[in-house]
Amino acid sequence: MSAQPEEQPEQLVPLPDLSFPSLRAALARVSPAQVPEMLADRDVQFTRATEAGSFEPIKGFQLKWATVIEVKRRRDLDQRMEAAQHLVHTLDRDDPKWRAAMDEVRDVYNEARRAVTGG
Repeated sequence: MSAQPEEQPEQLVPLPDLSFPSLRAALARVSPAQVPEMLADRDVQFTRATEAGSFEPIKGFQLKWATVIEVKRRRDLDQRMEAAQHLVHTLDRDDPKWRAAMDEVRDVYNEARRAVTGG
């Protein structure tokens, strides 16, 4: 008996590599409204890298935006994130559902991060 292949979640674009042009192009397809934010963040992080003489701010920039793109390019993650963020922004912080929504935001982000980093 052969194993059934695991069903892949619907993806709007292929997983981009971590180069800036690939990340920018992918973000432009899945969330064009966020491109200006990404460009502003790039300027800040590249300036930090220059001032520190370190590539760490650039690596952080790449990982952050690859994770954002991973959420947006996968309908399953994007829908979960949007639903959780809606609750976070509409519920009172004393409501136990607010904490559960925050946990869901974290879980979605961590799942996307693992997909990007391979672990």
